[in-house]
Amino acid sequence: MRGEAWTGDDREHNDACHERWLRALNRSTDQPGYRDGWFDEQCGGCRFWVALSGEMGRDWGVCTRSDSAFDGRARFEHDGCELFALRTDGSFG
Repeated sequence: MRGEAWTGDDREHNDACHERWLRALNRSTDQPGYRDGWFDEQCGGCRFWVALSGEMGRDWGVCTRSDSAFDGRARFEHDGCELFALRTDGSFG
């Protein structure tokens, strides 16, 4: 695809990224010790989470909180961290 802009809409590539990136979750609802309070503090509802474009943006975004350990890293919308900051407009993803 030399000379063509990458659109990110390659199902095989996206599925492989999704599976690979899931291994870096900070929190998972199926892990022992997952607290109920974390359900409302997921990355997709944080004001510092910016969705990726294309198909990947349905589930993935980038953390932009400078004091977070995840700043500048792709994050699953259902992951979370202790620095969650609720969006003032109540949106998610």
